[in-house]
Amino acid sequence: MTQLNGLTLAYLGDAIFEVKVREYLLNKGFQKVDNLHKEAIKYTSATGQAKAFDMIENVLSEEEISVFKRGRNANTDRKARNADLATYKKATGFEAIIGYLHISNLQDRLDYLIGEILN
Repeated sequence: MTQLNGLTLAYLGDAIFEVKVREYLLNKGFQKVDNLHKEAIKYTSATGQAKAFDMIENVLSEEEISVFKRGRNANTDRKARNADLATYKKATGFEAIIGYLHISNLQDRLDYLIGEILN
C-alpha cells in the first residue's frame, strides 16, 4: 500500500468516525434524525474531534502520533467554519489517525480508541 498523505487519511477518517458515532448513538436509543444530528455534531465537529484527540493522546503509539502530525501539519486551502485554526488542525490530525487505523486493518485498535472517546 502506498503511504497516503495526512489529508487523504483525514478524509477517510472523518467518514469512519462519523459512522462509528452514528452507530453509537443509535445503540444508545436515539431515533429522531434531528436529535441524532444534534448529538453527533458534539463528537464530529472540529471542536468535538479535537476534544476526542485530547482524550486519547496519552495512549497513542509513536506511529499514531506520527500520523496525527502528518494530518495536523498538512497544508490545506480549507478554512474551518466553526473553529479556530489550531482546533481545525488538531481535528484533522485526529481524523488522520482514524483513517490510518481503518486503512491498515487495525480494527481492534480503532475500536479501542473510539471506545475510549465514546464511553
